[in-house]
Amino acid sequence: MLNKTNPPPGATNPSSRRDNMNLRTFFAYDPQDSEDTRLEKFAIFLVASSCCLAGIVWCAMYYAIFGWGFISFLPLCFVLFVGGALIVSHLTKNHTIAIYMQIICIIYITSMLQWSIGGVFASGFVMAWAFCGPTVALVFFSVKRSLPWFVLYLINLFISVLFNDYFASHGPVVAESTRLFFFIMNVSFSSTVVFIFAGYYVAAANRERAKANALLLNVLPKEIAPILKASNATIAEHYDSASVLFADIVGSTPLFSDMEPAAAVDWLNDIFSMFDELVDKYQLEKIRTIGDNYMVASGVPTPRPDHAQALIHLSLDMLHSLEQLPSRNGKRIDFRLGINSGPLVAGVIGKTKFHYDLWGDAVNIASRMESHGEAGQVHITDETYRLIKHEFNCAPRGTIEIKGKGEMETYFVTSRKSQTNEPI
Repeated sequence: MLNKTNPPPGATNPSSRRDNMNLRTFFAYDPQDSEDTRLEKFAIFLVASSCCLAGIVWCAMYYAIFGWGFISFLPLCFVLFVGGALIVSHLTKNHTIAIYMQIICIIYITSMLQWSIGGVFASGFVMAWAFCGPTVALVFFSVKRSLPWFVLYLINLFISVLFNDYFASHGPVVAESTRLFFFIMNVSFSSTVVFIFAGYYVAAANRERAKANALLLNVLPKEIAPILKASNATIAEHYDSASVLFADIVGSTPLFSDMEPAAAVDWLNDIFSMFDELVDKYQLEKIRTIGDNYMVASGVPTPRPDHAQALIHLSLDMLHSLEQLPSRNGKRIDFRLGINSGPLVAGVIGKTKFHYDLWGDAVNIASRMESHGEAGQVHITDETYRLIKHEFNCAPRGTIEIKGKGEMETYFVTSRKSQTNEPI
């Protein structure tokens, strides 16, 4: 159906958009129609109206060549039938009447023209236009619903070839130059129409594929997306050493309690969009955002020896960027950041709303580092500290009790050693 693809972008000028909407809501307008249905109605109105104009031209041309008679009357019949179907569709708000009449007339009237003029050669293969019937069906219907129309076209084509001698012997005498003119005009124009239809939908399909790929890359790492597209197999891999960061807003409930929902979401969107840019800067992998919680991994799905260092650089930049943001309603947002390093498993779960996720003690402990941390601080485990201590200044926090793990030695990252006075 037509709603398989999106329409071409409209004009950006507001008055132009209003004019466009007026056109879309003119033909067979029903206030309960969806936007896709309105687009279908607008499309069949354009196609049928254009074909009616072409039918008038064809009628005049055949009248000039053959005089008034059955041959010149057939294009006029096309105009009357399709034009009448447009009127009925408009009054009944049922545009499928116009679609069916358009397809039937394209296939049968062009076939009858070819038979009445004298067959394939005498008519210049006017039946080339008949292929536009199944093409129109493909625009508005599924492939399955369009198939019978294509079969009908083939049947008419078979009749034309099988009885061509009969048609030639009962048709009018057509000069060779006229036959050649008919052939060039019929084949070139009908091919152009089919090419335009096919070109538009191929381009639209490519745009939709690009959008789908972009959306897939927003959900999955760029290394994982092609694997998922190529296979339905389970995607899971063990990593001997990687790092995980959790960031959470301190006191989000009272912070947003007196804000409008749209304002709160807008504020969070600004912050997390800023975080996304920093994640891209350090070529890390954002895993997910849940509410006011932000999760990033380093060393997955592509292992890297500096996974812990890269994540610490990110965390310091995140805190520094938060300091640069202006307050809203006299309020500022503070985050707790927790990081841990170690072995973990990463993979894709789900078949419909799938997502890339991480599992293992390293992930759970990173979450504990965030929940046991302090506002405006990067809280890390001893495992992460051993990996980054030569590049970053850290302050021992001492031993703290971690649920499910017992006592653990943890640290706060204070600055980069190359910039010991850097605020965080």
